[in-house]
Amino acid sequence: MKRWVLFTLCLIGALAAFLVSWLMPIHLRAVDAQVLQQAGRGTSGLIDRGLTLVADKKYGAATLLLQAAQLEKIPGYEKLSAAITNAARANPAVSVLGMEPGLKPLLEFEKKTSGAAPLAASLHKTQPITDLLIRSENRENALQFLRGSRSPVVQELLRCRTLTNTVLFSPSQSSSGQAFDAALALCGLMVEGQKLAPGFVNAISAAGTAAFRGGDSQPIEQILIDVMSLGQRFNYGQLVSFIEKIDDPETLRLQANLVRRADAQLPTLFSAVQLSGKPAAAAGFLMKFGQTGPKDLTASLHFGAGGVNELLQRSQRLYVSHFPGNLNALSGALVYLPLRMPQIAWGLKCFLYLLAGFLSALAMHFARPPVPIPERAFQVRGFHVAREILFGMGFLLVVLLLSEPFLALESQNVEFPIRLQLPMVSSAISAENVGANRSIMNQLSLLTLLLFFVLQALIYVACLVKLAEIRRQTFPAQMKLKLLENEEHLFDAGLYLGFAGTIISLILVSMGIIKPSLMAAYSSTSFGVIFVSVFKIFHLRPLRRKLLLEAEVEKNLSTSPSTEHRLAAPL
Repeated sequence: MKRWVLFTLCLIGALAAFLVSWLMPIHLRAVDAQVLQQAGRGTSGLIDRGLTLVADKKYGAATLLLQAAQLEKIPGYEKLSAAITNAARANPAVSVLGMEPGLKPLLEFEKKTSGAAPLAASLHKTQPITDLLIRSENRENALQFLRGSRSPVVQELLRCRTLTNTVLFSPSQSSSGQAFDAALALCGLMVEGQKLAPGFVNAISAAGTAAFRGGDSQPIEQILIDVMSLGQRFNYGQLVSFIEKIDDPETLRLQANLVRRADAQLPTLFSAVQLSGKPAAAAGFLMKFGQTGPKDLTASLHFGAGGVNELLQRSQRLYVSHFPGNLNALSGALVYLPLRMPQIAWGLKCFLYLLAGFLSALAMHFARPPVPIPERAFQVRGFHVAREILFGMGFLLVVLLLSEPFLALESQNVEFPIRLQLPMVSSAISAENVGANRSIMNQLSLLTLLLFFVLQALIYVACLVKLAEIRRQTFPAQMKLKLLENEEHLFDAGLYLGFAGTIISLILVSMGIIKPSLMAAYSSTSFGVIFVSVFKIFHLRPLRRKLLLEAEVEKNLSTSPSTEHRLAAPL
């Protein structure tokens, strides 16, 4: 009866530990949606941010947030749409061009060329600032306006018009120099209007000064070409809202490349940058997850600024747990620790899985019938605990492999084959490729190697435990040698597992279930040979030698009493 009580308690404890660990929303290579939901509570949402932009007369930026909210069907987007419509009717030029009333040069010569009537034709039909500045009259008026600036950075930009050794642009004095002038004018207008971060302004100043003094002109040209590229897709107000938090040229370059690829996902990228206020983190996330990143970033918009920031900070894929109603509520109650202390939460989850496996093995130990009397002499007290710990470690490994999402995630690093085309420029301007070096081995192969290594290590430790158990028994040496012979198949289990792993891997490859990887397939046999060889050479062989010597001594002592007397006498 006592054994059955212990069996029941261990089984209940194992189920409870497994359930709590399974429901805890923390993952090795993913961030759970419940964590983002909790992080977003009390923070401003997409609709709130859009209404703030409308109040600040940034209608173009608010329109992109509205488009993202409509695509994702975020509740309350009707309120934002009405606010933008009412504001656009009162300020048509601001809504379409994104111009502040104080920016008179562009507004004045735009009225001369286009008139005010077409400006309020559509909220979604904005005037890209690059298309506007590439026109001769607009460009000359903007440059004339900047010549009167007192900003030394603006004057450094204007001095770059004298460069003749340009790399990406044609020189300003050439027949195709209108692109360079337009880029300088656009960048100068933002510097003059104090729309850029101080660190970025310093980078522009340093690059412009170096180019004007005979240094490499490519850094300042790269900044200008990225600004022009963004200006092809944004009006002035949208461009300012998107670029105002960028602190360095590298982030600008990444964001410009991402915007070129965004197409229909442009409102999502813009909204993520607006909500988080961290363009560098958003660019890094999308560069790391080129395939799934846009989808995950879009989903995070439902959780407000806190959810977006949490996703970008974790820099992991988004995972949505699917539990029944009551279990989902219990999982939500466990979200605090994964949100505040993710490392501790992950360690606790692994410990609970290990505890569940250990208690399951202990329950099976109590469920087995009592050991027969003839075999009780072979039992060594306490060694069953070591075997149960090994079972728990194996249970932990199997559960993590089966339950953890995206363990075999392959690299999604983005590479950009870019050719930037500017209006009224006769030739295309090639931009530098952005990408990461490809790994020699994919994640699935590395995971397979790790799996085979851990399994062989567990068998190796199990053999060491059995060896220690035999060593501590009170039988004569000859009996211990026979017990070692009886465990020979256990000691060769690493080889059997290695051969089986290789055969199964090759079968899966031939069936097309997994990608070909001879290294992963043959690693199973290789690890088996290595672990079994180390065990037999450095552990089993010395013990057998010792037992053989002890057995020979025992044999001599039992057959020759005089020898026993001589051995016992002092020398």
